[in-house]
Amino acid sequence: MSVRIPTDGKGTGIGLIILHLGTLLALIPATFTWSGVVVAIVLCNLTGGVGLSLGYHRMLTHQSLRVPRWLAYTIAVIGVLGMEGGPITWVATHRRHHAHSDSAGDPHNGRRGLGWSQLEWLYLPNDARPTADEILHLTPDLASDPFYRFLERTNIYWQIGLGALLLALGGWSWVIWGMFVRVVFTIHVTGLVNSVAHNFGYQTYRTGDQSRNNWWVAMLTWGDGWHNNHHAFPASARHGLRWFELDPTWLAICLLRRIGLARDVRLPTLAALARGLVNGPIP
Repeated sequence: MSVRIPTDGKGTGIGLIILHLGTLLALIPATFTWSGVVVAIVLCNLTGGVGLSLGYHRMLTHQSLRVPRWLAYTIAVIGVLGMEGGPITWVATHRRHHAHSDSAGDPHNGRRGLGWSQLEWLYLPNDARPTADEILHLTPDLASDPFYRFLERTNIYWQIGLGALLLALGGWSWVIWGMFVRVVFTIHVTGLVNSVAHNFGYQTYRTGDQSRNNWWVAMLTWGDGWHNNHHAFPASARHGLRWFELDPTWLAICLLRRIGLARDVRLPTLAALARGLVNGPIP
C-alpha cells in the first residue's frame, strides 16, 4: 500500500499565510463582483456543507450512512476542494480527536486554549498530530481504497484545477472570492467547532470532555456545532437532536434517503439518548 501522507505542519503554515494574504485582495474595489460573491457562497456550501460536513465527517469518518460508491467518490472530491487536506489524513486526525478528546493525545486539544484549537494546532509543533503510520492504522477502510489514496496524493492539484477553471470563467474576481475568501472562511468556521464548541455552550450529555452544543457555531458549520451531541453519539448521522437544534447536513441526508441514495443511516436509540442525559429529559 503506497500513499504519500503529509504530517509536517510547516507546509500547512506557509499555505495558511498565502491564503490569508490572498484574501486581502478582496479589499481592492476592482476585484469585487457580485458574481464572485455568489460563486464563493455556492462553493462554500458545496465544499463545506456537502464535502466536509456530510462527506469527510459523517460519511467517511463516522460511517453514519452509506451511499452508492459513485456518489461517495463524488462527495469525497468535493471535500478535497474544501482545501483541508486529503480524505485519509482528515479522517485519521478526526478519529484521533475522538479517541483522545480534550486530552494530551487530541490534535486540537480544547484545554490548550482557543488559539491552539482554532488554528495553531495545524502549523505549530504538535506531538498529537498522527504520524504517517498512525494515519494508516486509523484509516484501514480508506487507505485500502485506491481512489481515496489517489485523492490523498493529488489533493493540491484539484485546487489548482478549480482555480484555473474559475479564472477562465470569471477572471480574478472569481479566483479571489471563490478560492481565497471561501477557503479562509471555511477553515475558520471549521476551527470554531474545535475551539468555541469545546468551551462555550451547553452540555446535554455526559461525554467526559469539554464538547458543547453551540447554536451559532452550528449555523455556520451546517449543523456540526451541536458538538456535545456529536461526542455523545459519534456515529449518529444527526447532530441536532432536539427539535430546535437545526442541522442542515441532517436535512441533506434525509433528502438523500428519501430519493434512495442513502441507506443504513445511523441514529441513537431512545434508550441510549436517555442514558447519557446530564439533566433530566430532553424537551
